[in-house]
Amino acid sequence: MRTFNRYIITGLILALSLSACRVGKEYRRADLKLPEKYRQSGNTQSPVAEPIALTADSVKLSWRAFFRDTTLATLIEKALVHNNDIAVAMMNMQQLDLTYRQAKLGLLPTADFSVGANRTWLSTNSLNGSLSDQFLGTSYMDDYSATIRLSWEADIWGKTRMQREGALANYFAQKENLSALRTRIVVQVAQAYYNLVTLDEQLKIARRNVELGDSTLNMIRLQYASAQVNSLALEQAVAQKKTAELLIPAALQDIAVQENALGILCGSYPDSIQRSGAASALVSGMTLPADVPARLLSRRPDVKAAEYAVIAANSQTGLAKAAMYPAISLTPSIGANSFKFNTWFDLPGSMVKSVAVNIAQPLFQKKQLKTAYKIAQIEQQKAAVQFRQSVLTAVGEVSDALAKSEHVQTRLRLVGEKKESLTKANQDALVLYRSGMATYLEVITAQNNALQNDLEAINIRREQYNAVMDLYRALGGGDEQ
Repeated sequence: MRTFNRYIITGLILALSLSACRVGKEYRRADLKLPEKYRQSGNTQSPVAEPIALTADSVKLSWRAFFRDTTLATLIEKALVHNNDIAVAMMNMQQLDLTYRQAKLGLLPTADFSVGANRTWLSTNSLNGSLSDQFLGTSYMDDYSATIRLSWEADIWGKTRMQREGALANYFAQKENLSALRTRIVVQVAQAYYNLVTLDEQLKIARRNVELGDSTLNMIRLQYASAQVNSLALEQAVAQKKTAELLIPAALQDIAVQENALGILCGSYPDSIQRSGAASALVSGMTLPADVPARLLSRRPDVKAAEYAVIAANSQTGLAKAAMYPAISLTPSIGANSFKFNTWFDLPGSMVKSVAVNIAQPLFQKKQLKTAYKIAQIEQQKAAVQFRQSVLTAVGEVSDALAKSEHVQTRLRLVGEKKESLTKANQDALVLYRSGMATYLEVITAQNNALQNDLEAINIRREQYNAVMDLYRALGGGDEQ
């Protein structure tokens, strides 16, 4: 008995001494060799009122500080609370939180309690049957047992630690994914709202041109009645008015569809959406950094989530390697056992105790463990490549947004100058037509050119909003108030 106890004690000491070992490697971030500046950085003319000073701690921008329109802020707040995609993402976080809490308990033993009563009718020709009939006077034998059994596996190779690290990495990755999702919802709500405002402007331009076309048509009708122009001039004027009228139902249709989409984003059924402010005044309230170091992109939620995926894959590689090493477990138990019910818990006579130390070493598993380890290594390499790709994509997105912000400003300036010329040309054409120095075709052409330029200006303004939103999101955005 003493020899057996020595073996058990020796095994426990060996397990505890090896518990500090770890077969997996610690995660170390690879050198990403980030550029110091974005392309276009320093030459942008982006719509920046007062650039925000950024530090290495954060590139997140509060959406309440960025979006000054109170109606838009209300819509964003509603979307962040009621959007269903966000609700599902938060439930995923709760699941991963439970997984991490479970992984933290990996070093604790498991305990089972079992109670059983068993009656066996024995063969009369068997030794147990003859003994039962001789000593108990029955043809059956009862067995009553109650046992508490503990089981504990020594964490020799750091499996519990790696499980905890992997679970924590998955939790933080989901947290960053949630932050990226919330930022994306903020941007989508803002883009939908700005699109509605530009559609309102498009509707105003269409109605204004219908009024202008109606005035021109009345003038040509008077001249046609007095035989100063022919029917061709009249029909051309009617067609020009219809061109403007066609824009009205198209704009109303787009407005309804956009309002429906925005309502769904906010987690509500489709309905009309209120908006405030003119399209030209929306950008002036936005503030963005015009020049930030590219290395700060490591703070972007999707980039951080990609790095956490590498950390989780690194833990899985370590666990796959640890599965090929021996496992040492200790299984003690204590309980009460008796063949009579009235002496079941007659202690200490009914007490039964046991203790076991097991060492399990996989020998031949048809290379399953080795294959699983190699697959885990490849998965880790894939995660590392995807992390580097996410950084490249992030730098490219910021550079693209900066380029768009720079050149859209030039286009807005040019289209504004063009509008001034076309407005004067339109006025001159009407004056010259009344005095007989210009034809009706010149009047219609001037009106059509002005209409097309106004519509082009709206599209460029929409591109400006999208460029600002792209830059806001590319820099990490900000899902918090």
